[in-house]
Amino acid sequence: MILTIAALLAVATPTAPPASFCQTELTDPAVPAVLPLRDRAALQDRWLKERLETIVPALMRENGVDMWILVARENHEDPVVTTMLDGKSLHARRRTILVFFDPGGGKPVERLTVSRYGLAGLFTAAWDPAKEPDQWRRLGDIVAERAPKRIAINVSPLSAYADGLTASQRDSLVAALPPGFAERLVSGYPLALGWLETRIPAELDRWREIVRTAHAIIAEGLSARVIRPGVTTADDVTWWYRERIAGLKLDTWFHPSLDIHRAGAEASLAGDTVIRPGDLLWVDFGISYLWLSTDTQHMAYVLKPGETDAPAGLKAGLAAANAVQDSLTSSYATGLSGNEILAAARAKALAAGLDPSIYTHPIGFHGHAAGAAIGYWDNQGASDTGQYTLRAMTGWSIELAAKAKVPEWGGQVVPFKLEEDAWFDGTRVRYIDGRQTRLQLIPRQGRGVTDCVRE
Repeated sequence: MILTIAALLAVATPTAPPASFCQTELTDPAVPAVLPLRDRAALQDRWLKERLETIVPALMRENGVDMWILVARENHEDPVVTTMLDGKSLHARRRTILVFFDPGGGKPVERLTVSRYGLAGLFTAAWDPAKEPDQWRRLGDIVAERAPKRIAINVSPLSAYADGLTASQRDSLVAALPPGFAERLVSGYPLALGWLETRIPAELDRWREIVRTAHAIIAEGLSARVIRPGVTTADDVTWWYRERIAGLKLDTWFHPSLDIHRAGAEASLAGDTVIRPGDLLWVDFGISYLWLSTDTQHMAYVLKPGETDAPAGLKAGLAAANAVQDSLTSSYATGLSGNEILAAARAKALAAGLDPSIYTHPIGFHGHAAGAAIGYWDNQGASDTGQYTLRAMTGWSIELAAKAKVPEWGGQVVPFKLEEDAWFDGTRVRYIDGRQTRLQLIPRQGRGVTDCVRE
C-alpha cells in the first residue's frame, strides 16, 4: 500500500497539525518577534531534514519513480534545488547535482550530491574530483551502479517549477547515462510540484506567526501613524511598506500596491495621488520569511470629519467579497482540479446574486506557488494550469473580488478585492490568521477586534 503525503507525515511527524486557527482577524495586531538570521538558518535546516525524509520518499513511491536527478548551475538554480539547500548554502556551487534513489524493500531513500560539498550532512557527497575529474561521468557511474527503472528529471511544459533543467544540462545528462537509460527518463512534474506545495506541520505552526506579521505591517500602514489625509500619497504608503519590511530584515517578493477608489472617479487612482477623506483604499502586500510567503489584499476607509464608520454601501461591498470567499472555500475537495473548483465556486456565487471574479493561487515557498490555478483575473474559465488536482497539506491565497454598487456614491460600481492566506488540510479550508470582515478605519475608532475567534 502506498501512503499518501498526508498519511506519511502523520506517521513520521511527532507534532500534529494545529487543531485550530484564528478565523477572525485582529484589527491592529502587534508585529511578532523576528528571529535572528542564525536562528532562522537552524530552523530551516531542521525543516529541510524532515521534509527530505518524509515528503520525497512519499512522492517517489506514489509516482513509481526510483531515481530523481536535479541539476542546477550557480546563479541559474532549478526552483526545486533552491529549496533543498541548507541555511548556509544560499546558491548552487558551479554545478550542483542532487540524486535521490529509492532501493525499495522499505529501505530509506538515498540522498547524494554529485558535487564537492555534502550540504550540511543532508546529502552524502558522492564525487571526488581527485579520483574522477569528470562530474558527468561520475553521475553516469552512480546511475549504472543503481540501475533505476524510472528516472525523473525536471522538464515540463506545464509548470516553470518543474522545468528547471536547462537544455544544455539535459544534453549533458543524457550523454552521461549508460546505454539504454535515456529511455527511462520521465518528467519530474508531479515530484517537483508535490515537493514545493506540501507543508509539514512544523512549517504550518510557524506560518501562522508569519501571516500575523504581514497582517500587522499592513494594519500599521493603513493607519494614522502612516497616512495623513490631504498630505500622504499612494506611493508614500507603498514605499513606507518597503522600508518597514527591510527594517525587520524580511523580504518581499513583489512591490506593494495601493489603489484609491474615490466617489466620482471612473477608475482607481495610484502613484502620486494624495489620499483624501472619504477614499476607499486597497493594498496588496506580501513578505517572505523562513522560506514561506504571504500574499494579502486588504481594504480601508478614510473617515470624513464627523464620521465614525464607513458608509453602509462600502461595508456591504466588503460583505459581498466575503460571500465570494465562502463560495470558493466551500468548494475545495481533494482530487478536484482547479478548473472544477473554480466552476463550482462561481456557480454558487452567481446563484447568490453576487458578481464574482476568482483568481486564487497556491502559496508556500513562492508567492505565486506550485500547484493548481483556480481562475485568473482575465480568464474566469478553464485553463491548462487549472488541470492540476488539489492535494492535502497545501497553502492557498484566497484571492478574488466582488463588484458592487455603492448607493452613497451614486450607484458607482466598485470592485471589492480581498486576498487571505489559508490552509487546506484535505477536508476543509481555514484561514491561517483570520480574514478581513470589517473595513479598516483611518483613523481607528476604538480598539476594534482584539480577540481571536478560533475554528
